[in-house]
This record gives sequence, C-alpha cells and structure tokens, in this order.
Amino acid sequence: MKREFSAGGVLARRMRGRWWFAAVRPRRDEGARPVWALPKGQIDAGEGASETAVREVREETGIDARVVSRLGDVRYVYTWEGERIFKVVSFFLLRPVRGRLGDLPAGMELEIAEARWLPLAEASRRLSYHGERELAERARVALGDAD
Repeated sequence: MKREFSAGGVLARRMRGRWWFAAVRPRRDEGARPVWALPKGQIDAGEGASETAVREVREETGIDARVVSRLGDVRYVYTWEGERIFKVVSFFLLRPVRGRLGDLPAGMELEIAEARWLPLAEASRRLSYHGERELAERARVALGDAD
C-alpha cells in the first residue's frame, strides 16, 4: 500500500477574550455544504513535519507562524484512482508572527476559496473532518481553553 505524509497546523490567536483558529475552505471541495479544514499539505523532500506545517499555514492563510507544540497525528486510508493509500498527517499548534488572514501568495486562490478566523470553542461543530476536530480540541486543552 502506498504511503503519504503531510503536516498542518492549528493556527490559534487570542482576540476579544477568547481563542480563535484559522480554518480554510478548499476550492476543490466547493459544493452545497462548504468544507472547512485546517491548513495542511504534503511534506516536501528534505523538509521536516514542523517546517511543512509552518509553510502550509503561510501558503493557505497568508500568516507567518511559529510552532508552539506538536498536537499529534491523524491516520487514515483512502482510495485514489483505484489505489489504496495510507496517509499520516502530523499537526502542530502554531501562533501567528506576522501577516493578515487571507493575504494568500499568488496562485493559491486556485486552491483556497476562503480563509477565516473561527472560535476555537466551535471547532468541533465547524471543522468537516473528525480527525481535525480532535486535534483542534487538543489545541484547546493545550491553550487552557477547554471546559
């Protein structure tokens, strides 16, 4: 079985007394019900997972970030063109350093339809993928925001 490795981040910032996170709506998933996801992408040759997370967050949100901690991995199997693929996505908690949400590098508008700050407390209802909801909850706990 083919294997793929990706990394991404829960980019969190404190605004108006609460924690918010950056979510992206991929253009390829546009449809009747919008898909909201965490920024992520494949690890390039010679790149570490945390470096990939920082790069993908910058590319998909427009924000330069720093790694705070590793949150964990999401593992799943999917089928692409008849081939089963085992995928591991490593996620990191990140904090913004500079930039503005939505100021995407040229060409990224073909991949990302929208980037938006959402309340971290609502991640379990707003994110489309189960594994990403779990990682956002881990970020809440790490930030001291859990109930």
